[in-house]
Amino acid sequence: MTLPVIRVKLLREGAVLPAFGSAYAAGADLSACLDAPMTIAPGETRMIPTGLAVEIPQYFAGLIYARSGLAAKRGLAPANKVGVVDADYRGEVMVALHNHSATAQEIAPGERVAQLVVTPFLPVNYQAADALDETVRGAGGFGSTGS
Repeated sequence: MTLPVIRVKLLREGAVLPAFGSAYAAGADLSACLDAPMTIAPGETRMIPTGLAVEIPQYFAGLIYARSGLAAKRGLAPANKVGVVDADYRGEVMVALHNHSATAQEIAPGERVAQLVVTPFLPVNYQAADALDETVRGAGGFGSTGS
C-alpha cells in the first residue's frame, strides 16, 4: 500500500516532525515547541505551539487528540476535546491544552503533548427540509437505545 505523504513545514528551531510511537499507531505525536518550560495551572488552558505547519490533502482532516498517558496520569488533554486542522489551513498547529487536574503541570520543551490523526471525510451539502424519513428510533436521544 502506498501511504499518503503529508508535507510539514518546520516553522522554527526546536520543532519536531510528528512521529508514530509504534508500527501500527493511528496518531503521530505532536511535540511542544517551547524555548522554556510552560506551567499550566489547575483548570487553565494554554496554547502550546508545535512549530509546525502541515499540508493536509483535500477531503482529509487532521484531528488532534489527547495522548492517553498524559490525560490519564497528569490530567492534560485538548480543551476542545478534538482539534481540527482543515485542508486549507497553513498556519502553525497549536494544541489548546487544558489541565483537568488539581495541581499545576509543567510542559517541557520537546514534550509530546497530543497526537495527530489524518483521516478522510465526506464533504456534504446541507439542505433545508420540511420532513425527514421515519426510522424505528425516531427522535429518541441520549440513552434511548439502552444503557
